[in-house]
Amino acid sequence: MTALPRYVPVSTSLNSAPHQADWRRSSRSTGMNNCVETAHLDQGPLTGRLAVRDSKRTSGPALLFPTASWNSFLAAVRGMAF
Repeated sequence: MTALPRYVPVSTSLNSAPHQADWRRSSRSTGMNNCVETAHLDQGPLTGRLAVRDSKRTSGPALLFPTASWNSFLAAVRGMAF
């Protein structure tokens, strides 16, 4: 079995078929681009992954996480576990 990749070197490659990523930015983000953008990948070979990229470098790399792992991370942040 081949492991799914943990990152993609060019995040804009997720914007076209078969992935069709819809990048979202936090509603708490200011216009300074000091945040990350996320996209749930619901199509193609990376289905079930969440991509995360730097909003300052939208054509740069993106990290890929299983959705459950990302949700656990968010729960820990909200619970101030860090």
